[in-house]
Amino acid sequence: MKSQPAVHIDKEEQELYTFIAKQLTGPYGVYTNLQDTDQTAEAATGHEVLSESASLMMRIAVLSGNKELFSSEWAKAKQTFSTEGGFSYRYSPKLQKHYPLNAAVDDLRLIGALYAAGDTFDNKEYTNEAAEYSKIFYRNNVKDGYMYDFYDNDFRVTNDFVTLCYINLDVLQNLSINDEIRGILLHNMNTILEDGYLSDEFPFYETRFNYKTGNYSSEKINTVESLLSILNLAEVDRQKPQSIRYIKEQVEAGTLYGQYTRDGQPANDIRSTAIYALTAMIGAEIGDDSLYSRSIERMNEFRVTDTGSVLYGGFGNPETGQAYSFDNLMALLAYSY
Repeated sequence: MKSQPAVHIDKEEQELYTFIAKQLTGPYGVYTNLQDTDQTAEAATGHEVLSESASLMMRIAVLSGNKELFSSEWAKAKQTFSTEGGFSYRYSPKLQKHYPLNAAVDDLRLIGALYAAGDTFDNKEYTNEAAEYSKIFYRNNVKDGYMYDFYDNDFRVTNDFVTLCYINLDVLQNLSINDEIRGILLHNMNTILEDGYLSDEFPFYETRFNYKTGNYSSEKINTVESLLSILNLAEVDRQKPQSIRYIKEQVEAGTLYGQYTRDGQPANDIRSTAIYALTAMIGAEIGDDSLYSRSIERMNEFRVTDTGSVLYGGFGNPETGQAYSFDNLMALLAYSY
């Protein structure tokens, strides 16, 4: 984080935190959605919990300098998601089911939060746990110097590709593994991420890279994924100026949409909380106060400000009662920067 953006959001941050803590959180962590379901769908729904949410809450706690919050979130995350293969990506309280897969993106964020907590709170135990989990991550999710999306704990296999926005270079460069193998991993993953750049005209990134074919593929370009890729690059000062310029123009115009074709045509007109949360984080990371402030303003257009609503202070749809963990946690993380 390069500078402290000059924007006053204490009230919004507190109200959002209260909404998440009081309405969107249960004994196992933050609900995937405020509205519950039977929890049998292929993707997580309802009051299922995700390691993604735990990792975001831990990161928020570190950035906020909240030692107690970090301690309780990490204890809950460990209890809910920890397995011999690292972390399960998902837990269903109704079915009492741990899914056997991890998600590299969330494991890396959890590990990164532990390293950061070790530094911020001067706590060796967190640093040691980060080191242990980074070794497990390397053992399971890395083969021949390349990182894979997930590891299946039951079948002891990975998939055969990597999703580019999973490549968290900042955490990869801190993994507690041998210097030489870390260097190889970092070089390989940095190359895959940077070579996934689409074009100067549409400066976003490919979705995934298939190790078997050696090719990139993207059905559509999901904005959240490309912004995560740009944030991952910005954290290690490797962002492309064309990407930043494009993001700034779109944020200013309020025209960053959820999905694009590969040549940069909007594939829908959906605007979301998480999109502007991510552009705010990118702004904070590169020390661009105006991008941060403008993004927060855009993000706040989605806030529920009706004090009579159960969603008050949060981000969701008051008519349907839907409020998703990802949008709300990304917004809280953006405030925390």
